[in-house]
Amino acid sequence: MEARERPIVVFDSGVGGVSVLRALVKELPGERFVYFGDSANAPYGPRTTEEIRRLTLENLRRLDGEYGFKAAVIACNTATSAAISELRAAWPDRPIVGIEPALKLAADRNPGGTILVMATETTLREKKFAALTRRVQAGCTVIGLPCPELVEFVERGETDSPALEAYLRSRLSPWLEGEAAAVVLGCTHFPFASRVLRRILPPQTELLDGSEGTARQTGRLLKQAELLRTGGRGEVSFHSSLPGREILDLCQRLFETG
Repeated sequence: MEARERPIVVFDSGVGGVSVLRALVKELPGERFVYFGDSANAPYGPRTTEEIRRLTLENLRRLDGEYGFKAAVIACNTATSAAISELRAAWPDRPIVGIEPALKLAADRNPGGTILVMATETTLREKKFAALTRRVQAGCTVIGLPCPELVEFVERGETDSPALEAYLRSRLSPWLEGEAAAVVLGCTHFPFASRVLRRILPPQTELLDGSEGTARQTGRLLKQAELLRTGGRGEVSFHSSLPGREILDLCQRLFETG
């Protein structure tokens, strides 16, 4: 198969990366996308860096063997933090795009403000996040807030429920009166809780995530490498490490309705 016609693999630890897939399809509607969620091993956040790196590399190698992807998007902040350097070393001839919390965007829009970063434990403890924080720290106050249970809510398809709202109110209680200028959703699962977050946060608090920036960067890299697909309709297929239709149906529902 010609390189341009090969698919773009979108990888996440579970269903959360569907939020990035939506942005990718909007940015690159003519491309073929293969979405794979490692829900059998989710959540990645509590795992060690070594475990996350091993799982990510193993999954990408298997996906390359099966699909011969022309590019891969790591639609998982945790996997990006733990493994992006190793992935790029393993596939130096192809675009390997990671995602990171939209902290710079939040700082640019809210100079001098308090920025809350909701993420997994791994994302918040990795050097990548520390370096990102240092770049904006002089102008803003950055506070990391681990929310591992939120991943599990989304993996169950529970994106707007009394239990989810109670959990988020508990985790965000110090910031419900408007102390945070922006809340950065530093895990790709978290945008699916946006309806609840917008309901409980003050209206002036910005909600930001890295999906659109990741999609634009993917398009730029494909164009530079002359790998953009030039004809035909785009395609999306969903795959999971969990057996059965239930998890695939959840991915489809999140893709269509959010």
